[in-house]
Amino acid sequence: MIELHYWPTPNGHKITLLLEETGLPYTIRPVNIGRGEQFAAEFLRISPNNRMPAIVDTAPADGGAPLSVFESGAILEYLADKTGRFLPAAGRARYEVLQWLYWQVGGLGPMLGQNHHFNRYAPEKIPYAIDRYVNETRRLYGVLDRRLADRDFLAGAEYSIADMAAYPWIVPHEAQGMRLADFAHLAAWFERIGARAATRRAYALADTIEDKLDLATDEEARRHMFGPGVANR
Repeated sequence: MIELHYWPTPNGHKITLLLEETGLPYTIRPVNIGRGEQFAAEFLRISPNNRMPAIVDTAPADGGAPLSVFESGAILEYLADKTGRFLPAAGRARYEVLQWLYWQVGGLGPMLGQNHHFNRYAPEKIPYAIDRYVNETRRLYGVLDRRLADRDFLAGAEYSIADMAAYPWIVPHEAQGMRLADFAHLAAWFERIGARAATRRAYALADTIEDKLDLATDEEARRHMFGPGVANR
């Protein structure tokens, strides 16, 4: 059984996408990041960077004690290896997937996260920061669009954990100031993934989570998410 410590954010959705695709048994342990639950001692034991998602595999392949894994990219790789799906076992095909997985965790996610922050949540609208991250978002969308010009998925013909990592960050494209109509190949990829039954199930899970956050108005949530320096003034 996989215990998934989760909140419905892009990084949380990555893991439910894979779990729903594989059918691996799992249970969700909500981590309400707007109420500071990511700082609880119990959670820090499995995710020392006080970020979700994290997992605990209660039946690891080595037969040993429960194994915890934090960081979304590492979790995707671990679960893909555990199930033997969505990540080739070796060779060039494996690194074709991994390079795009790492591209997402090192570039696409952080840059689009900054876009969200300065566009939507920063107490002061700083034009330089907004322009910087919107422009970088557009550049990264262009990278994806060119990559997908001659293939269905990021690593080729087969859906992989690289696609699962990137897709949730494209879902809020309108909030990022992007129009998918400007990126035809990316738009087609986005539609292919969104039409998958496992994708629909994964996103439906978000509706089961109570206490949805409104970071524009919820001061407590803003403090827990961003620190006291970004409270509304």
